[in-house]
Amino acid sequence: MELRVLKYFLMIAREENITRAAQRLNVTQPTLSRQLMQMEEELGVKLFKRGKHSISLTEDGILLKQRAQEIINIEEKIREDLSHSDDMLMGTITIGSGETCVLSGVAKLAASFRKENPKVMFEVCSGIADDIKDKIENGTVDVGLLKEPVDISKYEFVRLGQKEKWGVIMRKDCPLAEKEYITPKDLAGQPLIFAKRESVRNEIENWFGDCYDNIKIVASCDLIYNTESLVKGGVGLALCIDSDMYYDDLCFKPLSPMLETGTVIVWRKNRTVSPSVNSFIKHIKKCLECIV
Repeated sequence: MELRVLKYFLMIAREENITRAAQRLNVTQPTLSRQLMQMEEELGVKLFKRGKHSISLTEDGILLKQRAQEIINIEEKIREDLSHSDDMLMGTITIGSGETCVLSGVAKLAASFRKENPKVMFEVCSGIADDIKDKIENGTVDVGLLKEPVDISKYEFVRLGQKEKWGVIMRKDCPLAEKEYITPKDLAGQPLIFAKRESVRNEIENWFGDCYDNIKIVASCDLIYNTESLVKGGVGLALCIDSDMYYDDLCFKPLSPMLETGTVIVWRKNRTVSPSVNSFIKHIKKCLECIV
């Protein structure tokens, strides 16, 4: 299957109309329709449900769209990685990260790296840890920021010195908002919002100790903005890392005993990376060594 045909497919999926897609691609409608039919025959599945004025993806089409976009992203990544000269680094370095304050520190590393390499660009890909790890595996993310605890056996890594504190985000009208710290007993019987990741839940379970049997989980969420929306709406109290991003009518109270999380910068073991990525990794290590 040619990359050109995959790009045709993605354009049809985006426009949901063959005529508009043909115009965007600067090809004739019969040519595009023929390419689509040949793709369906080659794969042995129907990719689109055809209506009177538009078409939509079947379940097989949705799967192909995801895979096709990954392939196109990798192709673009290869072109960028190889677009360098002997005397100047070029291309795009993709950083995968969840919602974390630590990213600001990595941003400073990226800024200092660009002072020496002005033709290098950076792209930040947001997502939860599992998404970032998948993208590192398929080559669409170069380096990732992962919060601990996390399995890093597949990766080379450097550990950042900055720690992030866990606490509870709540509405300011919550009775617990008057407390300086939140203990496990304070949360007994309260409606709680947890992160989805099992490793994170295990950390929280250990913090609760014997009180864990008395907690009430009412929702799970991994993205802080969505989590804060649930808290603001009155769904419950959220156990999460302090992001300093919450609404004006919410507040953050740290946990007691204190619970902290570290962050690692990771990249794939035994994989050749572009000169730009290799130089950026060396830059990260050098800067962190100076801090230590």
